[in-house]
Amino acid sequence: MKKVPLEGLKRFRERTRLVLAGRDPEDSYGFVNTPIVRGSTVLYQSLDAFMARKARYMYGTMGNPTLDALEVALNSMEGGAGVVVCPSGLLACTLPLLATLSSGDHLLVTDSVYRPTRNFAEGMLKRMGVEVSYYDPLIGAGIASLFRPNTKVVFTEAPGSQTFEMPDIPAIASVSHEKGALVIMDNTWATPLFFDSHAAGVDLSIQAGTKYYVGHSDVLIGTVSARTPELYKLIRTTWEQLGVIVAPEDAFLTLRGIRTMALRLKEQQAAGLEMARWLRQRPEVKRVLHPALEDDPGHAIWKRDFTGASSLFSIVLNPVPHKAVAALVDHLVLFGMGASWGGYESLVLPFDCSTYRTVTRWEPGGPTIRIHIGLEDTEDLKQDLDDGFRRMTAAI
Repeated sequence: MKKVPLEGLKRFRERTRLVLAGRDPEDSYGFVNTPIVRGSTVLYQSLDAFMARKARYMYGTMGNPTLDALEVALNSMEGGAGVVVCPSGLLACTLPLLATLSSGDHLLVTDSVYRPTRNFAEGMLKRMGVEVSYYDPLIGAGIASLFRPNTKVVFTEAPGSQTFEMPDIPAIASVSHEKGALVIMDNTWATPLFFDSHAAGVDLSIQAGTKYYVGHSDVLIGTVSARTPELYKLIRTTWEQLGVIVAPEDAFLTLRGIRTMALRLKEQQAAGLEMARWLRQRPEVKRVLHPALEDDPGHAIWKRDFTGASSLFSIVLNPVPHKAVAALVDHLVLFGMGASWGGYESLVLPFDCSTYRTVTRWEPGGPTIRIHIGLEDTEDLKQDLDDGFRRMTAAI
């Protein structure tokens, strides 16, 4: 097998690109996968080579063959000018903000943002002298009224973290660009396979690769894709200056994960929708928050802009006391209680975002639980939840 250049990959369909991208057996002693290359020091063969920095790699913090292979593979999915890889999804959210904002700038952030990103904006960015304000995720083109002369960046997610509002990304991006602002988006839920963020106008697209890229709940990693060469140079320079290199083992495992990503997402999308529709019929459930459901308020935008849905959604229970919710989730067999998602295992996570939202009111009318559907048999998952609902009812 010969290495297929990035431009040549474009003639292939998605699943084929995921199998091929970043692989070069001729450069890997014939092995199918790029080996794990560990190292800090790079040796030069002469003084002239050292002075000119002509080596392929200059130091461990500047990359290595394993990381290069991952970046090539990711860029083939994102379709931008280049990708940088970070040691966590959170750092992938914060790195582009550090790269694009300075003291005195103004940042607009969706009120449904991933809470650690909000914490960063409220903490470090404000200490740096950046003004931060929030907007309703459903504002669409109406965001124009919130711009100030110093607004430099708009940060968004689709759908909203935990609550799954579906913003109109093309409308927000169009207004932002008219106003001279950049758009940064956390696209982890849909991944580049289900939403082409750059085509929708997003300048810097973020993935918590910990989720669907890796797929096995054993690596922390994040990525930032730049839409233009100028933005890639900016984000790459910031990445190099901060020294946020990822471990080669993590890069290798992420490469391995994306080879099966399309297959996993296809299975998990179907399973997620099946479980969401089943839960929608349960008498204990007040509402299911999933933009791919036909009766969801964000369904029309999802159907217009997205080509698929992942396996993460939320439910609102009918009002029950805390002890009843505990009876439901504490003794589930197949659903672990954990803060991540995107892996092969199913998860539940009770949440309440009413205490930290500042622009929109979160009043769902009952306890809320975020649900991730893994690769287990859906009939087993239904039975597990059915047993939990019986415990919940008995505890009321």
